[in-house]
Amino acid sequence: MKISYNWLKNYIDLDPVEHSPDVLAEVLPLLGFDIEEYEKLGPPQLNNVVVGQVLEYIQHPDADRLRCCKVSTGKEGEVHDIVCGAKNFNQGDKVMVALPGAVLPGDFKIKASKLRGQPSAGMMCSAKELQIGQDHDGIMILDREIALGTPLNDLYKDGDTVFDLEITPNRVDVLSHIGVARELAAKFGLEVKYPEVKASTENAGSGEALISAVEVEASDVCPHYTAMCIKGVKIGPSPKWLKDAIEATGQRSINNVVDVTNYVLHETCQPLHAFDAAKIKGGKLVVRMAGEAEKITTLDEVERTLTADMAVIADAERPLVVAGVMGSLDAEVDGGTTDIVLEAAYFAPTSVRATSRQLGLSSDSSYRFERGVDPKGVTYASLRAVDLILEVAGGTVDGNMIEEGTEPPTISEVALSPGRVRKFIGFEVSDEAIQSVLESLGLTISIHDEADGSVRWDVVIPSYRGDLEREVDLIEEFIRVYGTEKIPESDVVARGINDSDHRIYTVNEAVANYLTGQNFNEAFLYSLRDPEETKFFFGEESHKVLALDNPLQSDQSHLRPSLIPGLLDVLKLNAARATGATRFFERGHVYREVKGQMMELISVSFVIVADQISREWRQREVADFYTAKTLAGEILEIAGTAASKLSFKPIEDCKLWQPGHAAEAGEFAKMGFQATAGLLNVATLKERWDLTTPVIAGSILMTPKFFERKAKRGRHSGISNQPASAKDLALIVDQSVLAGDVEKEVAKFAKKATQGFDCESVRIFDVYEGTGLPEGKKSLALSMIFRAADRTLKDKEVNAAFEQIQKMISDKTDYQIRK
Repeated sequence: MKISYNWLKNYIDLDPVEHSPDVLAEVLPLLGFDIEEYEKLGPPQLNNVVVGQVLEYIQHPDADRLRCCKVSTGKEGEVHDIVCGAKNFNQGDKVMVALPGAVLPGDFKIKASKLRGQPSAGMMCSAKELQIGQDHDGIMILDREIALGTPLNDLYKDGDTVFDLEITPNRVDVLSHIGVARELAAKFGLEVKYPEVKASTENAGSGEALISAVEVEASDVCPHYTAMCIKGVKIGPSPKWLKDAIEATGQRSINNVVDVTNYVLHETCQPLHAFDAAKIKGGKLVVRMAGEAEKITTLDEVERTLTADMAVIADAERPLVVAGVMGSLDAEVDGGTTDIVLEAAYFAPTSVRATSRQLGLSSDSSYRFERGVDPKGVTYASLRAVDLILEVAGGTVDGNMIEEGTEPPTISEVALSPGRVRKFIGFEVSDEAIQSVLESLGLTISIHDEADGSVRWDVVIPSYRGDLEREVDLIEEFIRVYGTEKIPESDVVARGINDSDHRIYTVNEAVANYLTGQNFNEAFLYSLRDPEETKFFFGEESHKVLALDNPLQSDQSHLRPSLIPGLLDVLKLNAARATGATRFFERGHVYREVKGQMMELISVSFVIVADQISREWRQREVADFYTAKTLAGEILEIAGTAASKLSFKPIEDCKLWQPGHAAEAGEFAKMGFQATAGLLNVATLKERWDLTTPVIAGSILMTPKFFERKAKRGRHSGISNQPASAKDLALIVDQSVLAGDVEKEVAKFAKKATQGFDCESVRIFDVYEGTGLPEGKKSLALSMIFRAADRTLKDKEVNAAFEQIQKMISDKTDYQIRK
């Protein structure tokens, strides 16, 4: 939002010393408005730059885009030949001319020369070239009353300063010069001088009405609409004061009427629109929803296709304005306009926001409407614009203001306790100081004594401050204007995160330390994802439940249900940049749909490029399912779950994971977590991320309640120095039986069979399917390791335990011992 220092002086008395532009540059950020750019306009001292007049011009004989001009600067008999590429001037126009010897900003030296064979002794200048405006589309055209030969610095004595402010979305009222003036008035103790309005909502008609009626069919989108008719306007260039103001905001002056609507927008924050009355067909305006696939060519000369959820202002035949966003070429005000209809209305922010985003079309009007302009500012802005149009374009107001609907309601009062203010800000300040600051912001306070001896203030909120809804908002307003620099010094007490804090934090930190130690890089990604991605991987119900009501971007409209897609984005980016990084992890929150409701989960996920892609002299081991399973198990052990007791079940059908090459364990309802590990879906990786290399991944999801239970502390035991004894066993089982389940069951039997020593491990080392086995069966070979901590085991006791294990397998399972 660009704010002109000279323009601000229309509303508050800024002392050139106490309130200089440099002072404002320090104060505005303290009020909460960061300055993105601070630009001083106005020409430096420029010699040999004077007012000239175009006496005549002809087409350049050798260049279609150039003109050869005869320009006088006032000295009798002296005419300058100047070649110019601009086309916006006519014979008799007065312009700014830089003569040979002049040095323009940017150290651009003017000298006599030839352009395409024709002499040129000077240059006709644009406003931007002289640093007195933003217009660079053509040369400056001056008032014809200005004397020839007048130096530029005599004509433009006072420069301007423009602040480009960064305004937060909740402060739409400050997207205007009056809004900024109110803030500065509160800070400096000044009085705001609002422009006096002379126009009236009631006027006499003169002949046939310009429009017969306004109909509002979409009252939920447009609760309040007004129109004023003005006859006999004369469209032309804006006067200097208006043109300077418009250009200070970074816009180009168009004509006097359009400039007035833009001026009032930047003055009051209320967008306006002027129609050429002669172009309104059927003599009426209709506020309605657009027809499906209805077309409109907006002022940027782009034909746009509308949808049925977009509001328009139309005449009897076609849409003329995308409501709250931009007008069309069909009813624009141009040089032939004599009668206008001036629109001022309030449009629902959600409707304008959705339309602007869907069309990919933003304007000064939509920028304000979608944030919520002052509902009670419509009439004032309309009458203010009428005054200015009559001043700069002439004409007469025809008929009364046409008004449909009423002003939407606003927050009226907020209760505030001065004692709460002091408690919240942490230091003593008088009731009078608090009251003075709030009243300087335009708030009205009524004071009430409570029965318990306390004091309650009822603070009346102006309609333009829709952001003030709660007591804490008023406290923030007080300290913002009172001055954070006045907060007394005190010791800062901050509690850090340590081992006594919640287990979520300690586990989170331990997991990060573990994975970085395994050569992973940590990623920090956005928690919002693309809607189509959510629907593709997790279904229609998740797509509906995880959608944001008012997303800021169409491709970041859903809460993420998994960390894996984001990590794949990281892999794709690093592959494209050839960084060599192939192992990434992320910690964060994800969101899942469960029985139509959203569940928030704590998650850790990792991805690994399975193939070695770097050129090295030694081939490294390729990551596979067991790599991912081991890493997932270690993460669960850190989180407090005995991963060795988990049973991973194969994934049969999934768009994210490769069926038959990935598995999952755990259950939210019973165990409070779910872990998935293995190969990601190869076809999906190629289709959606253009990744042709296999990717191994793991994902652990944990509910908040998982961290509420008491975790078992891991204990280390000494390593035995006694020799181990090994036994191998082959079992024939159904092909549907999971190898991990067999391993766990045999380990359970081994624990019961050993007395006075331990079965350290049971591991499957071979799987066989094929010739020699019954149909539908497979053979699993297991290795069992026995050891005593204090002695060497004897064959007799190991054999006895081994026989007992085989007996329990025969008695309690359907497994066959393979001889």
